[in-house]
Amino acid sequence: MSSKGVQVARVYRDLLKSVAKNIGKEDHKAHFTDFIKQEFRKNANSKDLDLIRQKMKLARDYTFLLSSVHHHMELLFSYNIAIDRAEEMKRVIGKSAASVGLRLPDVYQP
Repeated sequence: MSSKGVQVARVYRDLLKSVAKNIGKEDHKAHFTDFIKQEFRKNANSKDLDLIRQKMKLARDYTFLLSSVHHHMELLFSYNIAIDRAEEMKRVIGKSAASVGLRLPDVYQP
């Protein structure tokens, strides 16, 4: 595979990962990934290098936008002191525990 092919594959994979992480994998959101797959397949045999560069830049920019918007929303939620932070802290602690292979016990609630 040529270096251009490797770059396109990396951009494609990163974009699909970002969509799956930040938008979701549910069936009613599948049109996002379907559109991405369709666009990459449509331009797969293109010989126009300028078009390929433009499409790759657009895909990289969209990946960066999705990640940035997701991160921005997390920051906004973390700075908002008017909301109950207990659920957010449980989520953060759960992620920390999962990163080392542990799982938090379920807390009894009458």
